[in-house]
Amino acid sequence: MSETAIYLHKADILQSGIPVLHQVNMSVEKGQFAYLIGKTGSGKSSLLKTLYGELPLQAGEGATAGFDLTTLKRRQIPFLRRKLGIVFQDFQLLGDRNVMDNLLFVLQATGWKNKEQMRERALEVLKRVGLENKDYKMPGALSGGEQQRVVIARAILNHPEVILADEPTGNLDPDVSDDIVGLLHEICREGAAVLMATHDYRVIGKFSGNVFRTGNGMLEQVNYPH
Repeated sequence: MSETAIYLHKADILQSGIPVLHQVNMSVEKGQFAYLIGKTGSGKSSLLKTLYGELPLQAGEGATAGFDLTTLKRRQIPFLRRKLGIVFQDFQLLGDRNVMDNLLFVLQATGWKNKEQMRERALEVLKRVGLENKDYKMPGALSGGEQQRVVIARAILNHPEVILADEPTGNLDPDVSDDIVGLLHEICREGAAVLMATHDYRVIGKFSGNVFRTGNGMLEQVNYPH
């Protein structure tokens, strides 16, 4: 039976108190891949920030990974984030430590204690993204595609129910973009819901998924040819 991982109903999305999207309806099930498209400034990032608790949901209904966004308290946000994997366009890796230590930092921050289990899990996710031999490398010594793979490895450390990806291929060339989107689709097939904001319509045509479009303060689901 499918389970709803992302849910919004008649939700208003606000940025700095200013409405950017009005009466938003969205549903993404576990194991389902969805794209979020629209012009720059049309509310895509604000929508994602609302889903991971960065912006409060002040009107309508909404839930992410079982957390009610309308009643979400600040102290609950770390627990919500443990059920999410967030993939940023600009990587946001810690440049002063190697790949392994970037992953161990996240595990420690999310409550892991056993050092052996932490290293084991970190190596597991690096193998999953094809970087098992790069654990000692500093982020700056990796290519853009490799850095994004580390970001995905970091995002799946805690077996998330939901992956939110904000322009994950924005700085990558087409072949590398295909690798990254293909990897996200594999993770989706393993049971996570994936919502990916993108301007790269080429990958939408190549890798199927539901498509939501922002524009004129609204969100609509659209049919996109595959």
